[in-house]
Amino acid sequence: MTAQTAAKPLAAPQTPPLPQAKPESLGLSSVRLQRMSDAFQRDIDKGTTPGVTMMVARRGQIGWFDALGRQNPAGTAPMAHNTLFRIFSMTKPIVSIGIMMLLEDGHFLLNDPVAKYLPEFSNQKVGVDNNGKLDLVPLARPITVQDLLRHTSGIAYEHTGNGLVQQMYQQSRVRSRKISNAEHAALVASLPLICQPGIEWNYSRSTDILGRLIEVISGKTLGAFLTERILAPLQMAETAFHTGSDNADRLAEPFPVDPWSGEKVQLFDMLEKPVMESGGGGLVSTTMDYARFCQMLLNGGTLEGIRIIGRKTLHLMASDHLGPKVGLQSHLVPPGHSFGLGFAVRTQDGMAPFAGSVGQFFWSGMAGTFFWIDPKEELFAVFMSQGPGQREYFRTLVRSLVYAAVE
Repeated sequence: MTAQTAAKPLAAPQTPPLPQAKPESLGLSSVRLQRMSDAFQRDIDKGTTPGVTMMVARRGQIGWFDALGRQNPAGTAPMAHNTLFRIFSMTKPIVSIGIMMLLEDGHFLLNDPVAKYLPEFSNQKVGVDNNGKLDLVPLARPITVQDLLRHTSGIAYEHTGNGLVQQMYQQSRVRSRKISNAEHAALVASLPLICQPGIEWNYSRSTDILGRLIEVISGKTLGAFLTERILAPLQMAETAFHTGSDNADRLAEPFPVDPWSGEKVQLFDMLEKPVMESGGGGLVSTTMDYARFCQMLLNGGTLEGIRIIGRKTLHLMASDHLGPKVGLQSHLVPPGHSFGLGFAVRTQDGMAPFAGSVGQFFWSGMAGTFFWIDPKEELFAVFMSQGPGQREYFRTLVRSLVYAAVE
């Protein structure tokens, strides 16, 4: 090997595309799918969003994959099939699959106390608002790993309200990308819980704590574990906690000011390597990368002959884990739905303001990314955009339009 040959940089790994077919061969209407693209193009033309991608796959093949508008409102580059997005909370299902893989390896039980593995959680208290003063009361029972997966831990998020506990989150460093996963877990453990474990569903930093749990159990960083056990086997070559500077021309960016609210939009820099690998919201990905994860889920845990998670384990994850006794009042889990282990789950045909099937499961990202798996229809969809203010509108719109195209 010559010196010149040795110095030649290796080609970046490529994400292999999933197979494609004509919509009609998959029981999808191309006319109606085009209407979906036309609807999003109207929103782009109105200035609602710089651009979007949307993919619909059925029976193991992609029937529609469109990229519309621009990647970046400050540039002219068109949105592309391989544009990179901040997927924020669509990180959570990947991390949830990761911790369940360790369950399948026999490292813990779902009803184990979290403090068994993260001792910093052994002295927590619940914060109770007593006329504007925070009273700290003992736990009725410990937080379990299952609580973390289904967001019944009592851990909070700083942006889901302005109660006294959430104010403590807002005043802390929990949002910093410059602290380690270990430091973040210790910080969360030092803050009071918003309620007793198992009583209410509260969207929270629980999945960040699951990321730390993966590190402690596996002895690897979260990023290394996810790459080794999920991302590399699925050939999700462009999913990571940051991307290289050679991809600077492929980054999706939002409008600097939200077109509806007028508020400034600030998202993290995808080119900056964070210290904290956020299991709750840190990954960067592409539409096709995430589609490979979705196809694995739709297949019951396998893709192209490689099993990631057991079929029955995945079925457990995509089942209702709240039931009638756990309080759930959140726009994040729509009517007719409940929550499983890492996913929201549809439990009724009606109630929700959009079509779907009982048994479908999904989650989304704060900046406007969204996916769902519909086992009954053998269908999944992935939608990507970067506009926090439009995310709920687009989630409902894309669901309605995809199901209108199912024959």
